[in-house]
Amino acid sequence: MVVVILVEKTIKPDPDEKYCSECGAIIKKAAEICPKCGTRVIGLSKTHIQTVQLKNPGLAALASFLWCGAGQVYNGQILKGIILLIAYVISIVLIIIGIGLITTPLLWIYGIYDAYKTAEKINAGDIVIG
Repeated sequence: MVVVILVEKTIKPDPDEKYCSECGAIIKKAAEICPKCGTRVIGLSKTHIQTVQLKNPGLAALASFLWCGAGQVYNGQILKGIILLIAYVISIVLIIIGIGLITTPLLWIYGIYDAYKTAEKINAGDIVIG
């Protein structure tokens, strides 16, 4: 019978070393890329991490459902929301000549979909707003 004993040892970095922010490996402070995981680490430190306010995708979609472009404004995409609202108003006016019957619902549905997906991407960290 073989008994294996695992001993956990805490290793602290030297003064000229730091931890990789991605994998936790000890690397040189001057390193730009972690040799273990390949993550770019230059300029990153715990004090410079930006906090991100999470967005509720359902609330973003609901806002765009009620008012075209409001979900984009909620997500922090102010200009995109204003442009979408202006396009929606123009599309409503174009109902008079018939083309608005197609473009108005398309803009409305796009606004809802985009607000929802953008909120998900913000929460996942794929998009940084601000």
